[in-house]
Amino acid sequence: MSNLIISLSPHIHGGDCTKRNMYGVIFALVPALLVSFFYFGIGSVVVCLSSVAACMFFEWAITRFMLKRESTLGDGSAVITGLLLGMNLPSNLPVWIIIIGALVAIGIGKMTFGGLGCNLFNPALVGRCVLLVSFPVQMTSWPVAGQRMSYTDATTGATPLSLMKQAITSGDASILDTMPSSLHLLLGNNINGGAGTIGEVCALALLLGLAFMLWKKIITWHIPVSVIGSSFVFASLLHIANPVYADPLSVVLTGGMMLGAIFMATDYTTSPMTRRGQLIYGTSIGLLTIVIRNWGAYPEGMSFAILIMNAFTPLINNYCKPKRYGEVVKK
Repeated sequence: MSNLIISLSPHIHGGDCTKRNMYGVIFALVPALLVSFFYFGIGSVVVCLSSVAACMFFEWAITRFMLKRESTLGDGSAVITGLLLGMNLPSNLPVWIIIIGALVAIGIGKMTFGGLGCNLFNPALVGRCVLLVSFPVQMTSWPVAGQRMSYTDATTGATPLSLMKQAITSGDASILDTMPSSLHLLLGNNINGGAGTIGEVCALALLLGLAFMLWKKIITWHIPVSVIGSSFVFASLLHIANPVYADPLSVVLTGGMMLGAIFMATDYTTSPMTRRGQLIYGTSIGLLTIVIRNWGAYPEGMSFAILIMNAFTPLINNYCKPKRYGEVVKK
């Protein structure tokens, strides 16, 4: 009589792993990076390379000398943190400030909690928000796109989000007439004013990254669609009630809306596990972003909205638990 051999699950490996997904996200960021290099030139290159190098160094140093563990640089998570931090910064930010942001992102936002998979908040956004609070002048000086050979001496200007904020605070809807068109916001050729952070210069490039990640099943549609959709609906209601609020299409195409919804809010560790939880999470981020943009102190609200909902993720996971296998459903 032959023996029955029972092995532990999973019995079939689908080829999916952390490293594959991380490098998939990096590849999805390539279109937005190329566009930023085209519009900001040397400033974008300096900021992004400095951010990536600093994040990789701090992860290596903290892992080796403080946590006494093997290096985790190979999984690609430090590179993503560096890229996303750099894409959330102005293209004229001094390198020493970028290094501080990288230290905060890796040291406080990630490694303090135990490293990849343990952090409660998105590390890149932790670094960005600490820099925004600590260096508000440098973090809100937005270079005009098209100055490819300029870095710290680039000419700055008002961003579309700043114009939206001015229209609300002054009650003058005519200010919105000076904003770039929705087509310009989509394609990224806003060369008449400040273009914002490196990663928000072209919405179309970010949407190409979204299409790639959905195709490769790196993420699902639930969080990006719920963030953008709820923002669009809420902005539509405000615009209908009072034209001093910008039209919804301009709202979702400006600032860090696309970058946050596609690449920041979808972080595996800091977002809910269930589909229902992701819809709640994404919808809340969209609503909070519009509230902070319109009535908060800062013109942008995406970073703060994501961090706030990161804190609620454990509660959402506890509320939106999937049914256990074999559980009897009560009628």
